[in-house]
Amino acid sequence: MTHWIIAPVVLPAFLAPFIVLAARYHMGIQRVFSVAGVLALIAIAAGLVWQASDGTVTLYQLSDWAAPFGIVLVADRLSTMMVLLTSILALMVLLYGIGSKWDERGRHFHALFQFQIMGIMGAFLTGDLFNLFVFFEILLIASYGLMIHSGGNVRLKAGVQYVSFNLIGSTLFLFALGSIYAETGTLNMADLAARAQMVGAEQTVGIRVAAVLLLLVFAIKAALVPLHVWLPSSYAEAPPVVAALFAIMTKVGAYAIIRVYTMIFPESLEATAGLHHTWLMPFALLSLALGMIGLLAAKKLDRLVAFSVVGSMGMVMVAISMFSEAGISAALYYIVHSTFAAAALFLIVDLVEQSRNDLQLTTQPPIAGAPLTAGLFFAAAIAMAGLPPLSGFVGKLLILNAGFSEGAMPWIWAIILGSSLISVVGFARAGSVVFWKSESLRPEVDEDDDDSQEVSEDDQQAPSALAYGAVMGLLALIALHTVLAGPMTRYMQATSAQLFAPDAYMEKVLDTPGKLSKPKDSSEEDH
Repeated sequence: MTHWIIAPVVLPAFLAPFIVLAARYHMGIQRVFSVAGVLALIAIAAGLVWQASDGTVTLYQLSDWAAPFGIVLVADRLSTMMVLLTSILALMVLLYGIGSKWDERGRHFHALFQFQIMGIMGAFLTGDLFNLFVFFEILLIASYGLMIHSGGNVRLKAGVQYVSFNLIGSTLFLFALGSIYAETGTLNMADLAARAQMVGAEQTVGIRVAAVLLLLVFAIKAALVPLHVWLPSSYAEAPPVVAALFAIMTKVGAYAIIRVYTMIFPESLEATAGLHHTWLMPFALLSLALGMIGLLAAKKLDRLVAFSVVGSMGMVMVAISMFSEAGISAALYYIVHSTFAAAALFLIVDLVEQSRNDLQLTTQPPIAGAPLTAGLFFAAAIAMAGLPPLSGFVGKLLILNAGFSEGAMPWIWAIILGSSLISVVGFARAGSVVFWKSESLRPEVDEDDDDSQEVSEDDQQAPSALAYGAVMGLLALIALHTVLAGPMTRYMQATSAQLFAPDAYMEKVLDTPGKLSKPKDSSEEDH
């Protein structure tokens, strides 16, 4: 049994209290250990991805207690890919936080940052539904601390709204877990998948109720319309560097839906038959449409980006709701792209905010470093809107191609293409107001005029090179994702195939090699 699987959870769990207890008043030491920890996470995650790349499923049993009685962590293609994605995103966000000195504006930023990473890593690696709930709660606690970082009444109000909605989700999660345990006597995912197959037709009510409750919980996490109402205000009012890290948070909900509804409650399961397409697809399309309409109607730059996240999650959920190998692989490719694109946009919002009176989409004098910031915004907007040549375009093509076999194909194509056009108009409007029209208000140098109320561009403090470098790093990752579209797509296809053939996962966890390859027929069950 390898111990590397638990390292992405244990490392930030130890770093966070160390930073609080040993480096509380030494920002330089906090930064060094925080960056070193994230770099170590990237190395560990890359090793886990390499190990899982051939289809190997690796198991870690805490205290050597076997499943389903003990707590287990499981590393397969999907979980290790998400761990690596989180680690890379965390590095870029952390470098920006240091470069912009956001980490100095409140207390315990680095400790909360590490706890946040711990929760995300645990959610991706756990093989138990109850521990998924536990890691969700760790996420909630740490994210609330990060949301109100540097204070303010508006930020506090948004934080309370964020916590309230997520507590509703947590309550529903507990109800679902209780229902599942009452029906099956287990919460281990692999064991639950095996037992769910044996539930008779007369006992499907409890399982179906639990499946619906879980779908609601994960839909809240994924900000699926109409359960998205917490996201625009929460992400817009959060510190931009924190909102950039939150770009992976909605993907936790998408990951949970993929994991649970391909292994535990697949389409072939009688108890949950029809649940996926009946409910998920319509609301996914609605999320995509309303997210992009909200982007177009937004009057502030931060809310514009927040609504683009709602729209991008709608795009991801459209692909997931097909529940086909092509749909899931397209969703995974787009998840990587949208995570980096959303994070880059939130960081660019902070670059703009540093030299502006506010983030209202109104014409104001040029910001410091306007040409470079405008170029970064242009590239990030192209990525999020899904225009060629970046990976957003490739991801949308994959989703459109997967939608050919769906009965809702006309709706899928119409809404994806229509929302893309709306997002282009919305981003173009915002960019022209913030960067282009601002040139008309450039203050003229007049030594005799002492009444100017605006600060000239030369007097503004330009963002640091490290802050710019972090944003450029995210855009470089998007470009790399585009260049490597072929290998990445093949990896996603292999990951999707592994998800729809969960026997290897289940056999590894339950230590039953070869015994789950074929489901029992009705005569065997009766016997």
